[in-house]
Amino acid sequence: MQQQDPVLSARPLGFQWETIDPFLFCVHHDDAYPAGNEQLGPASSLAGRDIGQDFAGVDGWRMYHGDVVPGFPQHPHRGFETVTVVRRGLIDHSDSLGATARFGRGDTQWLTAGAGIVHSEMFPLVERDAGNPLELFQIWLNLPRASKFAAPYFSMLWRETTPVRVEKDAQGRSTEITVIAGDLADTRAPAPPPDSWAARGDSDVAIWSITMAPGARWTLPAALAGTNRTLYFYRGAGLTVAGRKAAARTGLRLRPEAAVELVNGDSPGELLLLQGRPIGEPVVQYGPFVMNTRDEIAQAFADYRRTGFGGWPWSSDGPAHARGEGRFAIHADGRRETRVG
Repeated sequence: MQQQDPVLSARPLGFQWETIDPFLFCVHHDDAYPAGNEQLGPASSLAGRDIGQDFAGVDGWRMYHGDVVPGFPQHPHRGFETVTVVRRGLIDHSDSLGATARFGRGDTQWLTAGAGIVHSEMFPLVERDAGNPLELFQIWLNLPRASKFAAPYFSMLWRETTPVRVEKDAQGRSTEITVIAGDLADTRAPAPPPDSWAARGDSDVAIWSITMAPGARWTLPAALAGTNRTLYFYRGAGLTVAGRKAAARTGLRLRPEAAVELVNGDSPGELLLLQGRPIGEPVVQYGPFVMNTRDEIAQAFADYRRTGFGGWPWSSDGPAHARGEGRFAIHADGRRETRVG
């Protein structure tokens, strides 16, 4: 009996990466921001940029929707979750529930938008005498119909409490797996928000950030049959996946029930794994709202116009915290978390 190919398909990566149920969206932001000015924006000319819609990547960085500080000023969401994994740099979060945070440098924020929330995500350039590189993944994970109107909620998965599993091959070459969601062997992932699809025991959701040393070998363990599984190879060269050469910047959809051997090339390799059992419900998306029917999308717009999902309690559309502020989170119930560094 002929063995089935563990690689179902391979697609080149664009700016927005192709995803599959239960995921809706994934983008890799990688911006080489310059030194910051007094307002925490770039200490460089903004001439020639489409301020408010700057996605061109001039000089290796973008203002996105920001006009002073780069980032994404207030905008609404309903019906899904955002998982924001920050590898380098900082994000200043503020929302319509009165919660606020500064996180990054290895932290993840997992936000259940549920019934509706407005938030801003700004990228403060805190270093005045050096560059301010920013690298993050923003991942949208769908919610099932039963959770579309869950109460908004966010969890902070701080760097210090997010496990990193180190596997070494026979030659001692290391593969490091940051386990953001989905247990890996006896390495337990942090708990996702309570209404997340990932909180269900049979969802098989995993979000793993993988770094492979040059020449390293590691076997990705099998998932449950019926799970959708995509491996994104976004940095490096010469990776072999189940004996098949993978071009740089490729997304590979994998057969879930197969263990897959990864053999890295001569430079460090960076990969992201997204997997999960599909929700299997209709998806109707219009901008920042993801529901099951067109009528529900129309209702989302009507509700947002009427309530503002709680209103906007901040004096700016894109608030940024003080330059010297560290990593912290103040939740809607007043609970405060603080981290050093």
